[in-house]
Amino acid sequence: MDTCRLEPRSILLTGATGYIGGRLVPRLLRAGHRVSVLVRDPERLTGVPWAGEVKVFRGDLSDAESLRGCCDGIDVIYYLVHSMGEADAFAEVELDCARSMVRLAEAAGVDRIIYLSGLRDPRRSSSHMDSRHAVGDAFLESDLTAVVLQAGIVVGSGSTSFEMIRHLTDRLPAMITPRFVHNRVTPIAIDDVLYYLTASATADFPGSRTWDIGGPASHTYGEMMNGYARIAGLRQRPMIPVPVFTPRLASHWVGVVTPVPAGIAKPLIQSLAVDAVVSERDIDGVIAQPDGGLTDYPDSIRLALSDIDSDSVETFWTDDRTTAAEPLPSDPEWTGRKVFVDERTLTTTASRENLFSVIESVGGKNGWYSVPLLWRIRGVLDQFAQGPGLIRGRRSPNRLRVGDVLDWWTVEQITRPERLLLRADMRVNGDAWLELRADEDETGSVFYNQRAIFFPKGLTGLAYWYSILPFHQFIFPTMARNIVREAEKRSG
Repeated sequence: MDTCRLEPRSILLTGATGYIGGRLVPRLLRAGHRVSVLVRDPERLTGVPWAGEVKVFRGDLSDAESLRGCCDGIDVIYYLVHSMGEADAFAEVELDCARSMVRLAEAAGVDRIIYLSGLRDPRRSSSHMDSRHAVGDAFLESDLTAVVLQAGIVVGSGSTSFEMIRHLTDRLPAMITPRFVHNRVTPIAIDDVLYYLTASATADFPGSRTWDIGGPASHTYGEMMNGYARIAGLRQRPMIPVPVFTPRLASHWVGVVTPVPAGIAKPLIQSLAVDAVVSERDIDGVIAQPDGGLTDYPDSIRLALSDIDSDSVETFWTDDRTTAAEPLPSDPEWTGRKVFVDERTLTTTASRENLFSVIESVGGKNGWYSVPLLWRIRGVLDQFAQGPGLIRGRRSPNRLRVGDVLDWWTVEQITRPERLLLRADMRVNGDAWLELRADEDETGSVFYNQRAIFFPKGLTGLAYWYSILPFHQFIFPTMARNIVREAEKRSG
């Protein structure tokens, strides 16, 4: 059987701002395909290297009217979206979105739809995996040629599974675990997932069906964590399974120890409670394995750590957020609405470029140029409130783009070398932003401007602001002075 048809295809990709989709787009472009992406917020593509090479449709999968025309002239659809929250109705919403896409694709004469699902355990399942399988089944029952690739844990720099394994193993000398730590899974390296997805655009599939994809070997979750420990140069972690350690308790524990919040960890952990093992390798008859074979688990860990060390993490698990933040209200619209602003402005001898390079480097391991102890205390309190705290870090130590997470913030706007706007994801009764600017006047003088903006909600929001106001008198002036000092140091 021919491995693939080599002619370029016209492709529509959903989930382009997510972990998998953000890495797949440039590979499809390199393969010569014409790529369109469907996104709810095109601003999320600001700063993405391939953004100028694709056609962008603005639309929401839950709003069929907004999708009108997106499938016209399309040969292949990549459907790479799924919910990870705890909302009771998420499975129904997911299925409705999938069916809407099927109707549009069938009407437009689309040839093929490609979907990344999860491996099935014939004995047990979870609500999260049931939802993903239901979406895959909706595609298989359609008139399209449906290619449903089923994968287990995806191991790559910035993937949710890898970050959970990495932080749990790095931070815990021993692990009290649920009983399913002895369940088995076939992990797959992110590069191999992208290889199969890219090849699926042109591969000569015999018809609609599911195809298992996975690395060369299966492991227990305990073996995977200790496998990471060996590669990272750590001693082996004792595993102590506890029967009463439920998925809910485990998800809250993961939310405290790792960057993955409990709401996202819970469906993942429920999925871990079942085996996720490759049951067939039929895909080998349609798509030949990559040159050199599939990546084994130790090498996938080495590659992930190498990406982190070299600051080449393309996408991060937080890119898969399904809700867009509201933009910061412009100043004239503040009239009539309660708002608190802490503003600091300092003149500096640093160049504007060096000042902005410091601004862009804040957070993560670089810190906030402020009072570290107070920031850490606030981060811990936020984690206990099931917020992100400071544990999420940042994708790159020096470069930011719209949509990146930055500890308990998200990058909402970035204009180099002038402005960085961060929106708070912390648990507070209100909406908060932090704006950092490198301004220059007509005489060439450079100014650092810093604004913390908070819109309280109700009495609790007011109480929150006034409770932290004394700490702001230390944190924000110190932050401004240290950022300016570091910029002047870089300017020599």
